Amino acid sequence: MADSKRVTMGRVGGPYGIKGWVKLISFAEPQENILQFRHWQVKLGQNLVDLEMDQSKPHGKGLLAHFVGYDDPESARRLNDVELTVATDALPDLDEEDYYWYQLTGLQVVTISGYVLGKVDKLLETGANDVLVVAATTESVDDRERLIPWLPGRVVKEVSLEKNLVVVDWEPDYLA
Repeated sequence: MADSKRVTMGRVGGPYGIKGWVKLISFAEPQENILQFRHWQVKLGQNLVDLEMDQSKPHGKGLLAHFVGYDDPESARRLNDVELTVATDALPDLDEEDYYWYQLTGLQVVTISGYVLGKVDKLLETGANDVLVVAATTESVDDRERLIPWLPGRVVKEVSLEKNLVVVDWEPDYLA
């Protein structure tokens, strides 16, 4: 609970059944990866609360879970729509060229020619590839929002978490 660096892995949907089970909406890829975590922190009202998931399972195309102390539909309903967060240091290590989306959010985006395009606002998942949504900043070459495909090696030339930087082969006038 002392760790201030947390990432949202999903949220709780509505109650399921009569024993306190709930539907889980996973932001993990694949969605079942959320089931690897047992200890969560959620915001209930104005309070941060620790939750322990003692049971979970895939169910059809979705996921179900049960949290300790929430043993009936009424108590489980108090968890509706709460975001499930974990400490970032609890996440599995990735290969050198892989990144969690939260690590990319906020990085400055610069072209290989040196133009500042803005900062990564968020990422979108599409069928073909993920997309960086780059919001303009005061340092940007213009005030346009850009959608830049996440194609390492082709479009994304460098990512430096240390420098807070993404270098892209994407000129300011592309798709203008």
